[in-house]
Order: sequence, then structure tokens, then C-alpha cells
Amino acid sequence: MLLERGASAGVQHIRLQEVLRRAGLTTGAAYRLWADQDEYQRELAVTMLRTRLTDPADSARAAVDALIAQGASGGEVISAAAGAHIRSAVSPAESPGSSLEAQQFLIGLALRTTADTWPELKEAARFRHEESVGSFARFYADLMAAYGLTMKPGLTVEDFAEAMAAVGEGFAIHAMSGMQHPSYDLDGSDGLPEGEWSLFGLVVRSLVFTFMNVPADVSAPEAKRTAAAD
Repeated sequence: MLLERGASAGVQHIRLQEVLRRAGLTTGAAYRLWADQDEYQRELAVTMLRTRLTDPADSARAAVDALIAQGASGGEVISAAAGAHIRSAVSPAESPGSSLEAQQFLIGLALRTTADTWPELKEAARFRHEESVGSFARFYADLMAAYGLTMKPGLTVEDFAEAMAAVGEGFAIHAMSGMQHPSYDLDGSDGLPEGEWSLFGLVVRSLVFTFMNVPADVSAPEAKRTAAAD
């Protein structure tokens, strides 16, 4: 019911009596599980944060796997991955195929902003964040290996994943507040990329160049560059 109604519903609007009717349970059965409405809502919130429908990085991987196999440039991969995040997490209505995962992301994000309500919720919020950062760190490490990128001294791929999480979640909160996500048609001048780019994509590109050593030629994955050189 929470996934169906979305982040705006909040756990307080998933009334216990509605759940009981839908599950075919009696009030007595419910109160053998929870002492009161507050305890029920707390467990609903905590369980929502600890539940995963898919691996956190699955949608990003799906967005770029085919591009990498085709030898797409690093810029094309960044733009595609950023676009997938905007469509699924920031603007889920534009990506109905991933709506359930997008709803879970937005609900989890909304719950994490109220994590200090209960100690159990704070612990679950930290668990969810660390799990997401770990998953995306592995994804970014795979991309770095494919394109011959390395982290700059003193920085780790986990640091990059933390920064990416903050940016992605920030833009998602903007969208939940009704803010339109900007996009630009760029001509490639003044060091900017060429083509249509979202603001999120430009921020990701900037983070890549800030955190990583980027080879002069990142036009194709490392394996394809090596094969061409051979």
C-alpha cells in the first residue's frame, strides 16, 4: 500500500484498519503483533528502509551496459546513466517501467529525512545508505576499470559514491518539491560537452574530473582501446 500511494502518503496515512481489511486479519490479531498504532507505524517505516526490490545500482547498470559493449565514449555513458536516474528516481512518471523501484527510492528518501524520530529508524536509514553507497561504489569501480580511470591520491571510490549519493538524493528532493530538472543543449565550447545534457549529468561529469585521473582519450572503453592498439 505504501509503494502504491508513494512518498507523499507517509506511514501515518497507511492506517492499520485498512491494512487489516486488505490482509483479512482481525484487530485482535494486529494487536498481538503491535502494542499500538505508533509501534505499527515504526515497524512499517523500518521495514520499508530495510527492504530492497532490486540492487541499488541495477538501473544504472542497465542504462549503460549496452553502451559500453558498443564502445560508447565516457561522456555518452555519463549522460546516459544520469538520464536514467533523472527519469526513474527524479521523474518516475516518465519511466513507468521502473515506477515501483522509483517509488521505493523516494519513500526511503522521505523516511530518511525523519530518521531522528525513532532510534530504530535512524539505524535503518544508516544501513540503507551504506548499502547503496557500497553497491554504487562497485558499479563505479567497474566503469573506471572499463575506461582506464583511477582515483586521485587521497580519495577512494567510496568517497566518489558518497558525493554522487548526496547529489542524486538532493535532486530527488527537488523533484519531490515540484522543481523541474534543468537540461541544456550544449555546443561543446569552453570545455563543456556537446549535445543534450541534464544538470545532474553535468554535475556527475564535474565530479569525475575532480575525483579521478581521466586519460586524455576516454572515447572508448579500455578493452577496445587496447585491442585497437594491438
